[in-house]
Amino acid sequence: MRVVNNIAELIGDTPLVKLNRLNPAGGADIYVKLELFNPSGSVKDRAAFNMIVEAEKQGLLKEGSTIIEPTSGNTGIGLAMNAAARGYRAILTMPDTMSKERINLLKAYGAEVFLTPGDQKMPGAIEKARELLDEIPNSFMPMQFENQANPDAHRHTTAKEIKEAMDYLGKPLSAFVASSGTGGTVTGTGEELKKVYNDLTVHVVEPDGSPVLSGGQPGKHKLVGTSPGFIPDTLNLDVCDEIIRINDDQAYKVARRLAREEGILVGPSAGATCYAAIEVAKQKQPDEVVVVIAPDTGERYLSGDLFDF
Repeated sequence: MRVVNNIAELIGDTPLVKLNRLNPAGGADIYVKLELFNPSGSVKDRAAFNMIVEAEKQGLLKEGSTIIEPTSGNTGIGLAMNAAARGYRAILTMPDTMSKERINLLKAYGAEVFLTPGDQKMPGAIEKARELLDEIPNSFMPMQFENQANPDAHRHTTAKEIKEAMDYLGKPLSAFVASSGTGGTVTGTGEELKKVYNDLTVHVVEPDGSPVLSGGQPGKHKLVGTSPGFIPDTLNLDVCDEIIRINDDQAYKVARRLAREEGILVGPSAGATCYAAIEVAKQKQPDEVVVVIAPDTGERYLSGDLFDF
């Protein structure tokens, strides 16, 4: 039984679950790190908490402060949860293409939400957040796309948890697969794991419809939380051995299969990362392990077209 003093103490220590029916025959074992077990339901709880704590240490956040941040949803939800727990006002800006569940979750935590035109993508939300920052006194913007406390959260927690899990399994970690929005997860985790596993390969997933990491142009896609339309300062592409482009249909198909064949309900970005992990596992040996990040829960997408009801 876990008994904690505040909700933030439940962030991290998320489980790894082995795929049984989707694992390729003759390939490496795939373990999915289910970030939906974080208290607000996504991997972004880690970065949100660390950015707030570091800002407090630097005197950038104090009693009566307002947190303002542009978000595609999950970081905003993590910030709203942590702001509520620590007594801060939270204002989030986001494209109006985000799901109703995400918007309502922000409001449920007491955050104020400003929606920007969807065709402006994240740059539009960022511009609006900066306007509000200039207007509201005693306000602070974590700037998740630039803030090194973002990847640091994964250096100190996610990577450590994966190593502990590999020690428990007694198997070598052969590959790590993650998507990239800010790049904090793949950067912080990948950098730390490569210090431990010399032969580790790191694979970053991006939407085929917006292949910015591959040198292409930003475009429309359904892999929410990935490819903001630019390469963030928090992403270290040098740690990535391969960029894997996944289209919407591939991601959706695997997300549905995860729910119906593994009992794992995750969002479209997890469908994309797991599709990529299956392909990577085919190239690995049966005694090796591929770890893949599932960023959030599928419950955030029930009003959309992810699940074909």
